[in-house]
Amino acid sequence: MGLAKHVLLPLLLVIAFVGYGTYEVLGPGTPTQVSIVAAASSHSLAVAADGTVWAWGWNVLGQLGDGTKTDRLTPVQVQGMPDVVAIAGGDCHTIALRRDGTVWAWGSNYYGQLGDGTTTYRRTPVQVQGMADVVAIAGGAFHTIALRRDGTVWAWGRNKYGQLGDGTKTYRLTPVQVQGMADVVAIAGGVNHTVGLRLDGTVWAWGGNDHGQLGDGTTTNRSTPVQVQGMADVVAIAGGDCHTIALRRDGTVWAWGSNHSGQVGDGTTTNRSTPVQVQGLTDMVAIAGGWEHTIALRRDGTVWAWGSNGYGQLGDGTTTNRSTPVQVQGMANVVALAGGGYHTIALRRDGTVWAWGRNDEGQLGDGTTTDRSTPLQVQGLPDMGP
Repeated sequence: MGLAKHVLLPLLLVIAFVGYGTYEVLGPGTPTQVSIVAAASSHSLAVAADGTVWAWGWNVLGQLGDGTKTDRLTPVQVQGMPDVVAIAGGDCHTIALRRDGTVWAWGSNYYGQLGDGTTTYRRTPVQVQGMADVVAIAGGAFHTIALRRDGTVWAWGRNKYGQLGDGTKTYRLTPVQVQGMADVVAIAGGVNHTVGLRLDGTVWAWGGNDHGQLGDGTTTNRSTPVQVQGMADVVAIAGGDCHTIALRRDGTVWAWGSNHSGQVGDGTTTNRSTPVQVQGLTDMVAIAGGWEHTIALRRDGTVWAWGSNGYGQLGDGTTTNRSTPVQVQGMANVVALAGGGYHTIALRRDGTVWAWGRNDEGQLGDGTTTDRSTPLQVQGLPDMGP
């Protein structure tokens, strides 16, 4: 879990968290070793085959980790981050997991989301305090989540809506344990909510619930985990802004929460406080969430997307919102996905990275700030494997 590039764990699935509460699942079934890509609100991330981290896009608070606050239109290397096996992003912060199980973070720290005991923003990585034997990471907008090998979940940063899951609404500058979560195999973060997948295939959520994103049939915020209704045999989870996505073992995709742009994918724009099935998707193997859009990967390597499309983030050549999935143009042999604020990233089996959608801060990595409604290749990355 979270170690897809270098380590294959003997669990029901192998996942790599890829930013803004999203991840790729490699399977379900037989895992595949690939490099890792991630997308945050307006910056993007990749782990190269040699374990170095690369970043591009918005850098107002040092979230690219290159020691500056200069936006980058093409990738730059994060300073001092070798041997990385997973990467994740929040709004303006970035998180990395090293092979030794330690967690590192950089960028915005106003709410303590870097976990170093301060609220000082960092232009280069600092180690999160007290985190060892970690196997997966995820980022919310202003909070961070980690999964330890013992199946416990830990969180830090903003806690206004209970998204840290410790039974309080107290912000935390260092990690605290989420209450009542054992045997967890996957984690994901939304803007103000957090999701966990247990080994038994059930899904649990906590934090903000104003749009029903916790899936418990209410719109009541929760400071400790509640079980998502009707979700069994789940093998992967992802979080968007105020919506949540789950992938079942049978290859179907389910979603709930905010749906004003069609991001739940049920053919309506009606918010859902319990899961509904995304229309027309079968044989899916990966999911990811952006702020108001959702992405899924089919076993045949094609990519499908739905929801908000004002910047072309669905990749279908238009800027028309979609309440049911449409195929991303020109994407074949894809092995990993990531959803950012209003952009999307994909990793192909040949090791090339592609991006589409909003590009005002250079988050597509093509050397411009021009939005793109179809995929184009990110420039200047080193060997990405797989």
